[in-house]
Amino acid sequence: VDTTACLCRVDAGLKTVAGAKKYVPRTKLCLQPSIKPSIHPTRNKAARSNRSCYQSPLLPGLPDDLAIACLVRVPRVEHRKLRVVCKRWYRLLSGNFFYSLRKSLGIAEEWIYIIKRDREGKISWHAFDPVYQLWQPLPPVPKEYSEALGFGCAVLSGCHLYLFGGKDLLKGSMRRVIFYSARTNKWHRAPDMLRRRHFFGSCVIKNRLYVAGGENEGVHRSLRSAEVYDPNKNRWSFISDMSTAMVPFIGVVYEDKWFLKGLGPHRQVMSEIYQPETDSWYPFYNGMVAGWRNPCASLNGQLYALDCKDGCKLRVYDEVGDSWSKHIDSKIHLGNSRALEAAALVPLNGKLCIIRNNMSISLVDVSKSNDLKGSTAQHLWETIAGKGQFKTLVTNLWSSLAGRNRLKSHIVHCQVLQA
Repeated sequence: VDTTACLCRVDAGLKTVAGAKKYVPRTKLCLQPSIKPSIHPTRNKAARSNRSCYQSPLLPGLPDDLAIACLVRVPRVEHRKLRVVCKRWYRLLSGNFFYSLRKSLGIAEEWIYIIKRDREGKISWHAFDPVYQLWQPLPPVPKEYSEALGFGCAVLSGCHLYLFGGKDLLKGSMRRVIFYSARTNKWHRAPDMLRRRHFFGSCVIKNRLYVAGGENEGVHRSLRSAEVYDPNKNRWSFISDMSTAMVPFIGVVYEDKWFLKGLGPHRQVMSEIYQPETDSWYPFYNGMVAGWRNPCASLNGQLYALDCKDGCKLRVYDEVGDSWSKHIDSKIHLGNSRALEAAALVPLNGKLCIIRNNMSISLVDVSKSNDLKGSTAQHLWETIAGKGQFKTLVTNLWSSLAGRNRLKSHIVHCQVLQA
């Protein structure tokens, strides 16, 4: 089966396994919007008209609703094996019902997905399971993004990772949009964007993908245009243009507003805010924007940003004082090499996750930091992937003197997918 899982609303209200039998695969739930089924060619299937209507049970000796209650509790790391057992299991584990049931039961798992670029410019990607602390295999990145520059990356519906836009080394700016489904473990096509662009800003607000600014063909051809993709309608549409053309280099969603900071037409630093409710842009400059230079993330109504190169110190935005005065410090700093530089800050299971270029990962339990001072916050930090963590100062210095401290690879995007 090479078509995408249904993204509709049939299972939105299901809270238990009761009545699950009518949603067991073979019952047609609804139709996926007109997305091209896959970026991979498939062979035509033989007609099923003369097949028997009899369906063997999901688990011998159990009714299907109890079988689903068992399968839904299997850890996510084993789902790849479950899909190859039989076609009914594949259809079950590729559908909306199975994963929405896992979510409603509170057993859905979040994995970290990292997209990297090596020294030769090749793109690769990796998935990390924080429960078992293991890197998991993934299908290769599609050819059009294997060496692309300046493309966007975002997650919709919790389990679909989108790659969009960017610049092909031969064809120039692209409108292409593809997405990876954590449920099927495959890449699929989605409708192209309305404008070709690269090095643009993007965000997700209320499960809608927003894209703005960036560059088109030619040197310093900045764009003002912006557009939005609604997965429920399966189409792109233009929204209001930005006040001024901009090439964003940092952005964050805070209080359902999109904050962007970048370079204007004359390479001046500028910032704007987009409000989806009113479909309006306006320039904005205050203490938050002034002190905002590094990756930033919003969690539980608070805004956090990295404060040092290795990400071992966080800043917290104080809206009342309009400043980044509060800090959460691990007191254990790893060094200033480019390999240890923090490249991303993302929420993971209610905590903040810091990912560095050498693939080391730290978690910070910011929910317990409200009543703590910086000197007592060390126990809030936890390392869940420690590659390169123990590189000493002497080794760093020797590598620099020997000319071997060049960055072999660096992280381009980092997202969290739930399944």
